[in-house]
Amino acid sequence: MATMTAAQQRAQAKVEYDAFVAACPSRKLLDRISGKWVTLILAALGNDSAHEPGADCAGEPRVMRYSELQRLLAGVSQKMLTQTLRSLERDGLVSRTVVPTVPVTVSYELTDLGLSLYEMMRGLKAWAEVHMDDVLANRQTYETRVA
Repeated sequence: MATMTAAQQRAQAKVEYDAFVAACPSRKLLDRISGKWVTLILAALGNDSAHEPGADCAGEPRVMRYSELQRLLAGVSQKMLTQTLRSLERDGLVSRTVVPTVPVTVSYELTDLGLSLYEMMRGLKAWAEVHMDDVLANRQTYETRVA
């Protein structure tokens, strides 16, 4: 077996992680991190602003208790929040801390890896909030045209 140079190894790695290939693990990761609850959990943990509409999510990352996340993420079921947090923890994006109090206190915070993803996702969240009126207008135009 021939040895490969570092450049050849990097080139092979790029081929191995090609999200356009159905079996590529990066495709599964993209599927996981593109969910709405992941985006909103990252946004919640990624800053300490008041989470008001139009906030730019530029605050410092913070630790949040499970119950805080559940209150903040309107519409998320307990099951979905738990599953999403577990998958984020498994992937190393979120760390979970359990404090043995009565009742038990569970809190979550972004890891360095999670913080790097948050930096990417906050732009997506901000774009959606800024351009929602445009999208709604385009939907209305489309519906009128095809009706």
